[in-house]
Amino acid sequence: MSLYYGAVVFAHVVSAVIAVGPLFLLLPLIRRLRTAKAEAEDIYLAFIRVIIRLVMHAGHVLVVTGVLLILFGPWPWHSSWVILTLVIMLLSAVFLATGFSSVLKRFHESGIDRHMILNKLRRTAWIYIGLLMIMLWLMVQKPSIW
Repeated sequence: MSLYYGAVVFAHVVSAVIAVGPLFLLLPLIRRLRTAKAEAEDIYLAFIRVIIRLVMHAGHVLVVTGVLLILFGPWPWHSSWVILTLVIMLLSAVFLATGFSSVLKRFHESGIDRHMILNKLRRTAWIYIGLLMIMLWLMVQKPSIW
């Protein structure tokens, strides 16, 4: 393995950690947001937005390094684990772009049920974590499904 390839693998793994790890910070933030006073709500929401932005940008690095690893590595594009990872990645990108932002935009709407919004935000976080864990499993195990 060349030094270049090893560096790309390292960048890929670090970006995967950054893409997944901060999502677990969302869960205690959402829990605290349930009982937060009005003046603290915007601070918690700002932290949540920063976490989502960090995850999103780490995902960009993850995609670029993943493409480089496929281009220069021993696995062909038509490997089942590569195709499934790409499909789940596209689903998770759409989910990240629409799931979190739509929920966060609705938080301050008048007449909205805060409990319902926070439950949806928590459920969205867990679904996204689940999608990333499936992709992580595919990339580590590299199963031959077909």
